[in-house]
Amino acid sequence: MKILRKKAKPVSVLMTLLLFILAVPYQSVFAEIIETEQVISQVGGQQARNYLSQILVRKDVQSALIANGIDPIEAKARIDSLADAEVQKLYHHFKNLPAGGSDFGIIIGALLVVFIVLLVTDILGYTNVFTFVKHPS
Repeated sequence: MKILRKKAKPVSVLMTLLLFILAVPYQSVFAEIIETEQVISQVGGQQARNYLSQILVRKDVQSALIANGIDPIEAKARIDSLADAEVQKLYHHFKNLPAGGSDFGIIIGALLVVFIVLLVTDILGYTNVFTFVKHPS
């Protein structure tokens, strides 16, 4: 019996320690729910950064930056240091810019079309808008 107690003592100490470790409540993983908006903003922020980086690589953009006294490398570093919300705001600003031309050009074009339509109808005799058009008698 003494021999059995001598050999069982280390095993019982080990089992006691293991049971104590299992009985102590602890949190092994710190998990939390991630909101959809958070994931979308992170993905959108990365896409916006990639788009702005592609713009900065273009030669015409780099020459415009240099002409205005801005180092393209410094501009890239500043874009990289912006928060996701700021990058997305800048991205949407770039996406909403007109692709050449301005509102003034659109207005002039519309007025020119109206003038041509009225001139043609005046020449054909349907209207009498312009005094410099001679109508057939």
